[in-house]
Amino acid sequence: MKFSVLSDSLEKMELTTKRLELTDILVELIKKTPKNTISKVIYLIQGKVRPNFEGIELGIAEKLVIRAISKSSGITIKKIEDDYNEGGDLGKTGASILEQKTQTTFAAETITLERVYDTLLKISKLEGKGSQDMKMKYISSLLNDATPVETKFILKILLGTLRLGVAENTTMDALAIAFTSKKENRELVENAYNVSSDLGKVAEILATEGINGVLKFNTSLFSPIRPMLADRVKSEEEAIKKIENKFAAEYKLDGERAQIHKKDNKIILFSRSLENITKYYPDVVEKISNSINANEGIFEAEVVAVNANTGNFLPFQELMHRRRKYKLEQAVLDYPITVNFFDLLYYNGNDYLDKSYNERRKTLETIINEDNFAKLIPMSIVKNKEDISEILENSINSGCEGLMLKVLDSPYRAGTRGNNWLKLKREYQNELGDSLDLVVVGAFFGRGRRTGKYGTLLLSSYNSETDTFPTICKVGTGFTDEKLDQLFQILSNKVTLKKNPRIESSMNADIWFEPELVLEIVASEITLSPIHKTGLNMVRKNTGFALRFPKFTGKIRSEKMAEDASVGEEVFTLYKNQKKTDID
Repeated sequence: MKFSVLSDSLEKMELTTKRLELTDILVELIKKTPKNTISKVIYLIQGKVRPNFEGIELGIAEKLVIRAISKSSGITIKKIEDDYNEGGDLGKTGASILEQKTQTTFAAETITLERVYDTLLKISKLEGKGSQDMKMKYISSLLNDATPVETKFILKILLGTLRLGVAENTTMDALAIAFTSKKENRELVENAYNVSSDLGKVAEILATEGINGVLKFNTSLFSPIRPMLADRVKSEEEAIKKIENKFAAEYKLDGERAQIHKKDNKIILFSRSLENITKYYPDVVEKISNSINANEGIFEAEVVAVNANTGNFLPFQELMHRRRKYKLEQAVLDYPITVNFFDLLYYNGNDYLDKSYNERRKTLETIINEDNFAKLIPMSIVKNKEDISEILENSINSGCEGLMLKVLDSPYRAGTRGNNWLKLKREYQNELGDSLDLVVVGAFFGRGRRTGKYGTLLLSSYNSETDTFPTICKVGTGFTDEKLDQLFQILSNKVTLKKNPRIESSMNADIWFEPELVLEIVASEITLSPIHKTGLNMVRKNTGFALRFPKFTGKIRSEKMAEDASVGEEVFTLYKNQKKTDID
Protein backbone atom coordinates (compact mmCIF):
# COMPACT_ATOMS: atom_id res chain seq x y z
CA MET A 1 0.00 0.00 0.00
CA LYS A 2 1.36 3.42 -0.93
CA PHE A 3 2.01 5.67 2.04
CA SER A 4 0.47 8.50 0.04
CA VAL A 5 -2.97 6.86 0.50
CA LEU A 6 -2.61 7.45 4.25
CA SER A 7 -0.92 10.85 4.03
CA ASP A 8 -3.56 12.20 1.60
CA SER A 9 -6.30 11.10 4.02
CA LEU A 10 -4.46 12.71 6.94
CA GLU A 11 -4.23 15.91 4.92
CA LYS A 12 -8.02 15.90 4.46
CA MET A 13 -8.58 15.24 8.16
CA GLU A 14 -6.31 18.11 9.09
CA LEU A 15 -8.45 20.50 7.05
CA THR A 16 -11.76 19.74 8.81
CA THR A 17 -13.07 20.30 12.32
CA LYS A 18 -16.30 18.34 11.82
CA ARG A 19 -16.51 14.92 13.43
CA LEU A 20 -18.85 13.48 10.78
CA GLU A 21 -16.46 14.54 8.03
CA LEU A 22 -13.55 12.99 9.95
CA THR A 23 -15.50 9.75 10.23
CA ASP A 24 -16.33 9.75 6.50
CA ILE A 25 -12.68 10.29 5.55
CA LEU A 26 -11.62 7.52 7.90
CA VAL A 27 -14.24 5.11 6.50
CA GLU A 28 -12.97 5.82 2.98
CA LEU A 29 -9.36 5.19 4.10
CA ILE A 30 -10.24 1.92 5.84
CA LYS A 31 -12.04 0.63 2.74
CA LYS A 32 -8.92 1.34 0.64
CA THR A 33 -6.61 -0.46 3.05
CA PRO A 34 -5.57 -4.12 2.43
CA LYS A 35 -6.55 -6.54 5.19
CA ASN A 36 -2.96 -7.33 6.12
CA THR A 37 -2.17 -3.62 6.58
CA ILE A 38 -5.24 -2.37 8.46
CA SER A 39 -3.75 -2.68 11.96
CA LYS A 40 -0.74 -0.58 10.90
CA VAL A 41 -3.04 2.15 9.55
CA ILE A 42 -5.10 2.21 12.75
CA TYR A 43 -1.97 2.57 14.89
CA LEU A 44 -0.47 5.29 12.69
CA ILE A 45 -3.60 7.49 12.66
CA GLN A 46 -3.33 7.42 16.46
CA GLY A 47 0.31 8.55 16.17
CA LYS A 48 1.85 5.29 17.43
CA VAL A 49 3.19 1.96 16.22
CA ARG A 50 1.75 -0.36 18.86
CA PRO A 51 -1.02 -0.20 21.50
CA ASN A 52 -0.23 2.00 24.51
CA PHE A 53 0.07 -0.85 26.99
CA GLU A 54 3.12 -2.27 25.19
CA GLY A 55 5.02 0.87 26.17
CA ILE A 56 6.66 1.31 22.76
CA GLU A 57 7.34 5.00 22.17
CA LEU A 58 9.08 6.74 19.31
CA GLY A 59 10.61 9.34 21.64
CA ILE A 60 12.10 11.48 18.88
CA ALA A 61 13.41 14.92 19.86
CA GLU A 62 13.04 17.96 17.64
CA LYS A 63 16.83 18.42 17.40
CA LEU A 64 17.24 14.93 15.96
CA VAL A 65 14.52 15.54 13.38
CA ILE A 66 16.14 18.85 12.39
CA ARG A 67 19.46 17.03 11.86
CA ALA A 68 17.69 14.45 9.67
CA ILE A 69 16.01 17.18 7.59
CA SER A 70 19.40 18.85 7.16
CA LYS A 71 21.01 15.57 6.08
CA SER A 72 18.30 14.91 3.46
CA SER A 73 18.02 18.46 2.12
CA GLY A 74 21.53 19.86 2.42
CA ILE A 75 20.04 22.90 4.17
CA THR A 76 21.88 24.13 7.27
CA ILE A 77 20.52 23.38 10.72
CA LYS A 78 20.46 27.12 11.45
CA LYS A 79 18.19 27.79 8.45
CA ILE A 80 15.83 24.95 9.41
CA GLU A 81 15.65 26.20 13.02
CA ASP A 82 14.89 29.75 11.82
CA ASP A 83 12.09 28.52 9.53
CA TYR A 84 10.69 26.35 12.33
CA ASN A 85 10.73 29.20 14.85
CA GLU A 86 8.85 31.36 12.37
CA GLY A 87 6.23 28.78 11.38
CA GLY A 88 5.88 26.83 14.64
CA ASP A 89 5.28 23.46 12.94
CA LEU A 90 8.32 21.27 12.29
CA GLY A 91 6.32 18.89 10.10
CA LYS A 92 5.34 21.70 7.74
CA THR A 93 8.83 23.19 7.90
CA GLY A 94 10.39 19.89 6.84
CA ALA A 95 7.84 19.45 4.05
CA SER A 96 8.50 22.95 2.71
CA ILE A 97 12.28 22.54 2.73
CA LEU A 98 12.22 19.12 1.09
CA GLU A 99 9.68 20.33 -1.50
CA GLN A 100 12.33 22.75 -2.77
CA LYS A 101 14.73 19.82 -3.11
CA THR A 102 12.28 17.64 -5.09
CA GLN A 103 11.78 20.46 -7.58
CA THR A 104 15.45 20.27 -8.55
CA THR A 105 16.03 16.48 -8.46
CA PHE A 106 14.75 13.34 -10.17
CA ALA A 107 11.70 11.58 -8.80
CA ALA A 108 12.45 9.46 -5.74
CA GLU A 109 11.33 5.92 -5.06
CA THR A 110 7.65 5.57 -4.10
CA ILE A 111 7.48 4.66 -0.43
CA THR A 112 4.99 2.19 0.98
CA LEU A 113 3.07 2.35 4.21
CA GLU A 114 4.72 -0.93 5.23
CA ARG A 115 8.17 0.60 4.83
CA VAL A 116 7.27 3.67 6.87
CA TYR A 117 5.67 1.56 9.61
CA ASP A 118 8.54 -0.93 9.81
CA THR A 119 11.09 1.89 9.91
CA LEU A 120 9.22 3.65 12.71
CA LEU A 121 9.03 0.38 14.66
CA LYS A 122 12.80 -0.11 14.26
CA ILE A 123 13.39 3.46 15.48
CA SER A 124 11.22 2.86 18.56
CA LYS A 125 13.34 -0.12 19.57
CA LEU A 126 16.75 1.55 19.20
CA GLU A 127 18.56 2.38 22.42
CA GLY A 128 22.05 2.64 23.82
CA LYS A 129 25.27 3.91 22.30
CA GLY A 130 24.97 5.06 18.70
CA SER A 131 21.16 4.82 18.71
CA GLN A 132 20.65 8.54 18.00
CA ASP A 133 22.78 8.40 14.85
CA MET A 134 20.93 5.30 13.68
CA LYS A 135 17.57 6.98 14.28
CA MET A 136 18.69 9.98 12.26
CA LYS A 137 19.80 7.74 9.38
CA TYR A 138 16.46 5.90 9.35
CA ILE A 139 14.51 9.18 9.35
CA SER A 140 16.70 10.68 6.64
CA SER A 141 16.24 7.55 4.51
CA LEU A 142 12.45 8.00 4.61
CA LEU A 143 12.66 11.73 3.90
CA ASN A 144 14.88 11.12 0.85
CA ASP A 145 11.99 9.32 -0.87
CA ALA A 146 8.96 11.08 0.66
CA THR A 147 6.81 13.68 -1.05
CA PRO A 148 6.22 16.95 0.83
CA VAL A 149 2.83 15.75 2.15
CA GLU A 150 4.31 12.39 3.17
CA THR A 151 7.22 14.19 4.84
CA LYS A 152 4.89 16.35 6.89
CA PHE A 153 3.01 13.42 8.37
CA ILE A 154 6.03 11.17 8.86
CA LEU A 155 7.54 13.95 10.96
CA LYS A 156 4.32 14.62 12.86
CA ILE A 157 4.02 10.94 13.78
CA LEU A 158 7.66 10.85 14.85
CA LEU A 159 7.31 13.96 17.00
CA GLY A 160 3.94 13.02 18.49
CA THR A 161 2.27 16.11 17.04
CA LEU A 162 -0.35 14.42 14.84
CA ARG A 163 -3.33 16.45 16.04
CA LEU A 164 -6.30 15.37 13.95
CA GLY A 165 -9.10 15.13 16.50
CA VAL A 166 -9.56 11.46 15.61
CA ALA A 167 -10.41 9.85 18.95
CA GLU A 168 -10.93 6.17 19.72
CA ASN A 169 -14.71 6.60 19.51
CA THR A 170 -14.49 8.11 16.02
CA THR A 171 -12.23 5.26 14.92
CA MET A 172 -14.67 2.65 16.29
CA ASP A 173 -17.54 4.36 14.44
CA ALA A 174 -15.54 4.22 11.22
CA LEU A 175 -14.55 0.57 11.69
CA ALA A 176 -18.17 -0.47 12.25
CA ILE A 177 -19.38 1.41 9.17
CA ALA A 178 -16.51 0.32 6.90
CA PHE A 179 -16.58 -3.38 7.73
CA THR A 180 -20.26 -4.03 8.55
CA SER A 181 -22.12 -1.13 6.86
CA LYS A 182 -24.05 -0.77 10.11
CA LYS A 183 -23.15 1.85 12.68
CA GLU A 184 -25.22 -0.07 15.27
CA ASN A 185 -22.48 -2.75 15.23
CA ARG A 186 -20.25 -0.15 16.83
CA GLU A 187 -21.19 -1.47 20.29
CA LEU A 188 -19.79 -4.89 19.37
CA VAL A 189 -16.59 -3.24 18.16
CA GLU A 190 -16.33 -1.31 21.42
CA ASN A 191 -16.89 -4.46 23.49
CA ALA A 192 -13.94 -6.10 21.73
CA TYR A 193 -11.81 -3.01 22.37
CA ASN A 194 -12.86 -2.90 26.02
CA VAL A 195 -11.40 -6.34 26.72
CA SER A 196 -8.32 -6.01 24.48
CA SER A 197 -7.35 -2.30 24.61
CA ASP A 198 -5.95 -2.79 21.10
CA LEU A 199 -7.84 -1.10 18.25
CA GLY A 200 -5.31 -2.37 15.71
CA LYS A 201 -6.05 -5.95 16.69
CA VAL A 202 -9.81 -5.32 16.62
CA ALA A 203 -9.52 -3.83 13.12
CA GLU A 204 -7.44 -6.76 11.91
CA ILE A 205 -10.00 -9.31 13.15
CA LEU A 206 -12.84 -7.28 11.63
CA ALA A 207 -11.04 -7.20 8.28
CA THR A 208 -10.26 -10.93 8.20
CA GLU A 209 -13.15 -12.55 10.09
CA GLY A 210 -15.91 -9.95 10.09
CA ILE A 211 -18.24 -9.16 12.97
CA ASN A 212 -18.36 -12.82 14.05
CA GLY A 213 -14.63 -12.69 14.74
CA VAL A 214 -15.10 -9.66 16.96
CA LEU A 215 -17.70 -11.55 19.01
CA LYS A 216 -15.02 -14.09 19.95
CA PHE A 217 -12.81 -11.55 21.76
CA ASN A 218 -12.05 -12.74 25.28
CA THR A 219 -10.06 -11.56 28.24
CA SER A 220 -6.36 -12.26 27.73
CA LEU A 221 -3.48 -12.12 30.22
CA PHE A 222 -1.10 -9.16 29.81
CA SER A 223 -3.57 -7.36 27.55
CA PRO A 224 -5.25 -4.82 29.86
CA ILE A 225 -9.01 -4.50 30.22
CA ARG A 226 -10.42 -0.99 30.03
CA PRO A 227 -11.53 -0.18 33.59
CA MET A 228 -15.13 0.09 34.74
CA LEU A 229 -15.92 3.59 36.03
CA ALA A 230 -18.26 5.03 38.64
CA ASP A 231 -20.82 7.82 38.67
CA ARG A 232 -20.58 10.38 41.47
CA VAL A 233 -23.13 11.02 44.15
CA LYS A 234 -23.01 13.80 46.69
CA SER A 235 -24.99 12.29 49.53
CA GLU A 236 -26.22 9.09 51.12
CA GLU A 237 -29.77 10.00 50.09
CA GLU A 238 -28.78 10.33 46.44
CA ALA A 239 -27.03 6.96 46.55
CA ILE A 240 -30.14 5.25 47.95
CA LYS A 241 -32.25 6.75 45.15
CA LYS A 242 -29.91 5.39 42.49
CA ILE A 243 -29.38 1.93 43.96
CA GLU A 244 -32.26 -0.12 45.32
CA ASN A 245 -31.95 -3.09 47.69
CA LYS A 246 -28.70 -4.08 49.37
CA PHE A 247 -25.33 -3.13 47.94
CA ALA A 248 -21.65 -3.17 48.86
CA ALA A 249 -19.72 -0.26 50.33
CA GLU A 250 -15.94 -0.30 49.86
CA TYR A 251 -13.47 2.18 51.30
CA LYS A 252 -12.26 4.60 48.59
CA LEU A 253 -8.50 4.98 48.85
CA ASP A 254 -6.44 7.89 47.53
CA GLY A 255 -3.91 5.97 45.46
CA GLU A 256 -3.20 4.71 41.97
CA ARG A 257 -5.63 2.23 40.48
CA ALA A 258 -3.66 -0.71 39.12
CA GLN A 259 -4.68 -3.72 37.06
CA ILE A 260 -2.37 -6.56 38.07
CA HIS A 261 -1.79 -9.43 35.63
CA LYS A 262 -0.16 -12.59 36.97
CA LYS A 263 0.95 -15.81 35.31
CA ASP A 264 3.10 -17.93 37.62
CA ASN A 265 5.85 -15.51 38.73
CA LYS A 266 5.39 -13.04 35.86
CA ILE A 267 3.74 -9.84 37.10
CA ILE A 268 2.74 -6.81 35.01
CA LEU A 269 0.87 -3.73 36.28
CA PHE A 270 -1.24 -1.41 34.14
CA SER A 271 -2.55 2.02 35.16
CA ARG A 272 -6.09 3.29 34.84
CA SER A 273 -5.07 4.76 31.47
CA LEU A 274 -3.60 1.39 30.36
CA GLU A 275 0.03 2.44 30.69
CA ASN A 276 2.48 -0.28 31.72
CA ILE A 277 3.62 0.96 35.14
CA THR A 278 5.45 -2.19 36.29
CA LYS A 279 8.83 -0.45 36.46
CA TYR A 280 7.57 1.95 39.14
CA TYR A 281 6.58 -0.90 41.43
CA PRO A 282 9.49 -3.39 41.63
CA ASP A 283 8.39 -4.24 45.17
CA VAL A 284 5.01 -5.42 43.85
CA VAL A 285 6.73 -7.65 41.29
CA GLU A 286 8.98 -9.05 44.02
CA LYS A 287 6.40 -9.64 46.75
CA ILE A 288 2.88 -9.95 45.39
CA SER A 289 3.04 -13.58 44.24
CA ASN A 290 3.32 -14.60 47.90
CA SER A 291 -0.06 -12.97 48.54
CA ILE A 292 -1.99 -14.38 45.55
CA ASN A 293 -3.18 -17.96 45.73
CA ALA A 294 -3.55 -18.39 41.95
CA ASN A 295 -1.37 -19.51 39.06
CA GLU A 296 -2.83 -16.85 36.82
CA GLY A 297 -5.25 -14.01 37.22
CA ILE A 298 -6.17 -10.39 36.54
CA PHE A 299 -6.87 -8.30 39.64
CA GLU A 300 -7.77 -4.70 40.36
CA ALA A 301 -6.17 -2.96 43.28
CA GLU A 302 -5.43 0.47 44.67
CA VAL A 303 -1.74 1.07 45.29
CA VAL A 304 -1.36 3.54 48.16
CA ALA A 305 1.70 5.22 49.65
CA VAL A 306 2.02 4.71 53.40
CA ASN A 307 4.02 6.24 56.25
CA ALA A 308 6.87 3.82 56.94
CA ASN A 309 6.63 4.37 60.71
CA THR A 310 2.89 4.49 61.34
CA GLY A 311 1.49 2.64 58.33
CA ASN A 312 -1.00 5.47 57.76
CA PHE A 313 -2.13 6.24 54.23
CA LEU A 314 -0.44 9.16 52.45
CA PRO A 315 -1.99 11.34 49.68
CA PHE A 316 -1.83 10.32 46.04
CA GLN A 317 0.72 13.04 45.27
CA GLU A 318 3.24 11.31 47.54
CA LEU A 319 2.93 8.15 45.46
CA MET A 320 3.82 10.10 42.32
CA HIS A 321 7.37 10.55 43.63
CA ARG A 322 7.90 7.05 42.25
CA ARG A 323 7.43 8.36 38.72
CA ARG A 324 11.04 9.42 38.59
CA LYS A 325 13.22 8.85 35.58
CA TYR A 326 16.27 8.54 37.79
CA LYS A 327 16.94 7.25 41.32
CA LEU A 328 13.82 5.06 41.23
CA GLU A 329 15.34 2.61 43.72
CA GLN A 330 15.64 5.38 46.31
CA ALA A 331 12.05 6.52 45.65
CA VAL A 332 10.83 2.96 46.27
CA LEU A 333 12.58 3.01 49.65
CA ASP A 334 11.37 6.52 50.53
CA TYR A 335 7.73 5.88 49.60
CA PRO A 336 6.64 2.39 50.69
CA ILE A 337 3.23 1.14 49.58
CA THR A 338 0.42 -1.28 50.25
CA VAL A 339 -1.53 -3.08 47.52
CA ASN A 340 -5.26 -3.05 48.27
CA PHE A 341 -7.30 -5.49 46.16
CA PHE A 342 -10.94 -4.83 45.27
CA ASP A 343 -11.89 -6.83 42.15
CA LEU A 344 -11.22 -10.01 40.18
CA LEU A 345 -11.48 -10.04 36.37
CA TYR A 346 -9.86 -13.35 35.42
CA TYR A 347 -8.83 -16.41 37.44
CA ASN A 348 -7.04 -19.62 36.43
CA GLY A 349 -8.41 -19.72 32.89
CA ASN A 350 -11.89 -18.37 33.68
CA ASP A 351 -13.24 -14.98 32.64
CA TYR A 352 -14.97 -13.26 35.58
CA LEU A 353 -16.29 -10.13 33.83
CA ASP A 354 -19.85 -11.46 33.48
CA LYS A 355 -20.00 -12.79 37.03
CA SER A 356 -21.74 -10.69 39.67
CA TYR A 357 -19.82 -8.34 41.94
CA ASN A 358 -20.82 -10.54 44.86
CA GLU A 359 -19.29 -13.67 43.29
CA ARG A 360 -16.16 -11.83 42.18
CA ARG A 361 -15.61 -10.46 45.68
CA LYS A 362 -16.18 -13.80 47.42
CA THR A 363 -13.72 -15.53 45.10
CA LEU A 364 -11.21 -12.71 45.56
CA GLU A 365 -11.38 -13.19 49.33
CA THR A 366 -10.34 -16.84 48.92
CA ILE A 367 -7.39 -15.92 46.69
CA ILE A 368 -5.70 -13.06 48.58
CA ASN A 369 -3.56 -13.89 51.58
CA GLU A 370 -3.55 -10.63 53.53
CA ASP A 371 -0.40 -9.31 55.18
CA ASN A 372 1.24 -5.92 55.75
CA PHE A 373 1.88 -5.52 52.03
CA ALA A 374 -1.24 -6.97 50.38
CA LYS A 375 -4.73 -6.33 51.71
CA LEU A 376 -8.36 -6.50 50.71
CA ILE A 377 -10.12 -3.14 50.63
CA PRO A 378 -12.61 -3.17 53.52
CA MET A 379 -16.14 -3.94 52.31
CA SER A 380 -19.53 -4.08 54.01
CA ILE A 381 -23.06 -4.83 52.82
CA VAL A 382 -25.35 -1.84 53.34
CA LYS A 383 -29.04 -1.23 52.77
CA ASN A 384 -29.92 2.22 54.12
CA LYS A 385 -28.65 5.74 54.62
CA GLU A 386 -27.59 5.11 58.20
CA ASP A 387 -25.37 2.19 57.16
CA ILE A 388 -23.68 4.32 54.53
CA SER A 389 -23.11 7.22 56.94
CA GLU A 390 -21.49 4.97 59.52
CA ILE A 391 -19.14 3.29 57.04
CA LEU A 392 -18.32 6.61 55.36
CA GLU A 393 -17.21 8.01 58.72
CA ASN A 394 -15.09 4.91 59.40
CA SER A 395 -13.52 5.24 55.95
CA ILE A 396 -12.57 8.87 56.45
CA ASN A 397 -11.22 8.16 59.94
CA SER A 398 -9.00 5.51 58.36
CA GLY A 399 -7.44 8.09 56.03
CA CYS A 400 -9.56 7.27 52.95
CA GLU A 401 -11.43 9.62 50.60
CA GLY A 402 -14.90 8.15 50.92
CA LEU A 403 -16.80 5.13 49.62
CA MET A 404 -17.37 3.13 46.46
CA LEU A 405 -20.93 1.78 46.39
CA LYS A 406 -21.49 -1.26 44.16
CA VAL A 407 -24.57 -3.22 43.11
CA LEU A 408 -24.18 -6.80 44.36
CA ASP A 409 -25.55 -8.58 41.28
CA SER A 410 -23.87 -6.34 38.68
CA PRO A 411 -21.30 -7.70 36.18
CA TYR A 412 -18.04 -5.90 35.41
CA ARG A 413 -18.76 -3.59 32.47
CA ALA A 414 -15.34 -2.82 31.02
CA GLY A 415 -14.87 0.72 29.72
CA THR A 416 -18.29 1.95 30.87
CA ARG A 417 -19.62 4.29 33.54
CA GLY A 418 -22.99 3.96 35.27
CA ASN A 419 -25.10 3.52 38.38
CA ASN A 420 -23.80 0.02 39.13
CA TRP A 421 -20.81 1.74 40.75
CA LEU A 422 -21.20 5.02 42.64
CA LYS A 423 -18.51 7.19 44.18
CA LEU A 424 -19.32 9.03 47.41
CA LYS A 425 -16.47 11.24 48.59
CA ARG A 426 -16.13 13.27 51.75
CA GLU A 427 -17.08 16.88 51.40
CA TYR A 428 -14.34 19.20 50.26
CA GLN A 429 -13.93 22.64 51.76
CA ASN A 430 -15.96 24.38 49.10
CA GLU A 431 -19.61 25.24 48.72
CA LEU A 432 -20.23 22.68 45.97
CA GLY A 433 -19.42 19.88 48.39
CA ASP A 434 -17.28 18.11 45.78
CA SER A 435 -14.51 18.64 43.27
CA LEU A 436 -14.63 18.16 39.50
CA ASP A 437 -12.02 16.61 37.25
CA LEU A 438 -11.77 18.85 34.19
CA VAL A 439 -9.75 18.80 30.98
CA VAL A 440 -7.44 21.63 29.89
CA VAL A 441 -8.38 22.56 26.32
CA GLY A 442 -7.05 26.10 25.92
CA ALA A 443 -5.23 28.97 27.57
CA PHE A 444 -5.01 32.75 27.67
CA PHE A 445 -1.64 34.44 28.02
CA GLY A 446 -0.82 36.03 31.35
CA ARG A 447 0.15 39.52 32.32
CA GLY A 448 2.29 40.97 35.09
CA ARG A 449 3.88 38.13 37.09
CA ARG A 450 2.48 35.65 34.60
CA THR A 451 3.90 37.24 31.46
CA GLY A 452 5.40 34.48 29.37
CA LYS A 453 3.17 31.90 31.06
CA TYR A 454 -0.49 30.97 30.80
CA GLY A 455 -2.55 33.38 32.88
CA THR A 456 -5.79 31.40 32.82
CA LEU A 457 -6.74 27.99 31.48
CA LEU A 458 -9.91 27.06 29.61
CA LEU A 459 -11.41 23.87 31.00
CA SER A 460 -13.95 21.36 29.74
CA SER A 461 -15.99 18.46 31.00
CA TYR A 462 -16.53 15.30 28.91
CA ASN A 463 -19.68 14.32 27.02
CA SER A 464 -19.61 10.54 26.61
CA GLU A 465 -22.61 10.50 24.24
CA THR A 466 -21.01 12.77 21.66
CA ASP A 467 -17.36 12.05 22.58
CA THR A 468 -16.71 15.78 22.93
CA PHE A 469 -15.28 18.22 25.46
CA PRO A 470 -17.71 21.09 26.16
CA THR A 471 -16.23 24.03 28.06
CA ILE A 472 -17.33 24.87 31.59
CA CYS A 473 -15.02 27.62 32.92
CA LYS A 474 -11.77 29.54 32.84
CA VAL A 475 -9.55 29.12 35.91
CA GLY A 476 -6.72 31.36 37.04
CA THR A 477 -6.54 30.87 40.81
CA GLY A 478 -4.94 28.21 42.97
CA PHE A 479 -1.71 28.11 40.96
CA THR A 480 1.65 28.49 42.65
CA ASP A 481 4.56 29.71 40.53
CA GLU A 482 5.98 26.20 40.68
CA LYS A 483 2.72 24.67 39.41
CA LEU A 484 2.45 27.25 36.64
CA ASP A 485 5.95 26.36 35.45
CA GLN A 486 5.12 22.65 35.62
CA LEU A 487 1.87 23.10 33.68
CA PHE A 488 3.58 25.26 31.08
CA GLN A 489 6.11 22.48 30.44
CA ILE A 490 3.43 19.77 30.27
CA LEU A 491 1.10 21.75 28.04
CA SER A 492 3.82 22.86 25.63
CA ASN A 493 3.77 19.31 24.24
CA LYS A 494 0.00 19.42 23.67
CA VAL A 495 -0.29 22.64 21.66
CA THR A 496 -2.36 22.45 18.46
CA LEU A 497 -2.49 24.90 15.58
CA LYS A 498 -6.27 24.79 15.51
CA LYS A 499 -9.03 23.86 17.92
CA ASN A 500 -9.51 20.10 18.15
CA PRO A 501 -12.92 19.27 16.60
CA ARG A 502 -13.92 17.45 19.80
CA ILE A 503 -13.73 20.71 21.79
CA GLU A 504 -17.05 22.57 22.03
CA SER A 505 -16.36 26.22 22.83
CA SER A 506 -17.78 29.58 21.91
CA MET A 507 -14.64 31.21 23.32
CA ASN A 508 -11.52 31.79 21.25
CA ALA A 509 -8.53 30.87 23.38
CA ASP A 510 -5.11 32.40 22.71
CA ILE A 511 -3.77 28.88 22.35
CA TRP A 512 -5.42 25.48 22.00
CA PHE A 513 -4.33 22.13 23.41
CA GLU A 514 -5.02 18.51 22.66
CA PRO A 515 -7.63 17.52 25.30
CA GLU A 516 -5.48 15.26 27.45
CA LEU A 517 -4.48 16.88 30.77
CA VAL A 518 -6.93 16.53 33.68
CA LEU A 519 -6.93 18.87 36.71
CA GLU A 520 -8.95 18.77 39.92
CA ILE A 521 -11.07 21.92 40.38
CA VAL A 522 -13.31 23.23 43.17
CA ALA A 523 -15.74 26.16 42.95
CA SER A 524 -18.15 28.16 45.05
CA GLU A 525 -21.18 27.56 42.86
CA ILE A 526 -22.51 26.22 39.56
CA THR A 527 -24.42 28.77 37.51
CA LEU A 528 -26.27 28.76 34.20
CA SER A 529 -24.29 30.10 31.27
CA PRO A 530 -25.14 31.16 27.70
CA ILE A 531 -21.43 30.83 26.85
CA HIS A 532 -20.25 27.45 28.12
CA LYS A 533 -21.45 24.18 26.59
CA THR A 534 -21.36 21.68 29.48
CA GLY A 535 -24.89 20.40 30.13
CA LEU A 536 -26.28 22.40 27.22
CA ASN A 537 -30.12 22.47 27.28
CA MET A 538 -30.32 20.37 30.48
CA VAL A 539 -32.01 23.20 32.36
CA ARG A 540 -32.74 25.85 29.75
CA LYS A 541 -32.60 25.98 25.99
CA ASN A 542 -29.27 27.23 24.59
CA THR A 543 -27.86 27.41 28.11
CA GLY A 544 -25.12 25.35 29.74
CA PHE A 545 -23.35 25.31 33.10
CA ALA A 546 -20.40 27.37 34.34
CA LEU A 547 -18.36 27.33 37.55
CA ARG A 548 -18.35 30.44 39.71
CA PHE A 549 -15.00 31.27 41.33
CA PRO A 550 -13.28 28.05 40.20
CA LYS A 551 -9.97 27.19 41.86
CA PHE A 552 -7.25 24.66 41.06
CA THR A 553 -6.71 22.32 44.04
CA GLY A 554 -3.10 21.63 43.08
CA LYS A 555 -3.87 18.09 41.90
CA ILE A 556 -2.85 17.10 38.40
CA ARG A 557 -4.79 13.91 37.72
CA SER A 558 -2.03 12.20 35.74
CA GLU A 559 -3.61 8.79 36.30
CA LYS A 560 -6.77 9.83 34.42
CA MET A 561 -7.46 9.98 30.72
CA ALA A 562 -9.45 12.92 29.36
CA GLU A 563 -12.42 10.60 28.86
CA ASP A 564 -12.41 9.96 32.63
CA ALA A 565 -13.19 13.61 33.35
CA SER A 566 -16.43 14.78 34.99
CA VAL A 567 -19.48 14.62 32.74
CA GLY A 568 -22.45 16.95 32.33
CA GLU A 569 -24.73 14.69 34.39
CA GLU A 570 -22.41 15.04 37.40
CA VAL A 571 -22.44 18.82 37.06
CA PHE A 572 -26.24 18.79 36.74
CA THR A 573 -26.52 16.73 39.94
CA LEU A 574 -24.30 19.16 41.85
CA TYR A 575 -26.31 22.06 40.43
CA LYS A 576 -29.62 20.57 41.64
CA ASN A 577 -28.17 19.96 45.10
CA GLN A 578 -27.28 23.59 45.65
CA LYS A 579 -29.46 25.47 48.07
CA LYS A 580 -30.83 27.62 45.28
CA THR A 581 -31.39 26.42 41.74
CA ASP A 582 -33.03 27.92 38.69
CA ILE A 583 -34.66 24.72 37.45
CA ASP A 584 -38.04 25.58 35.99
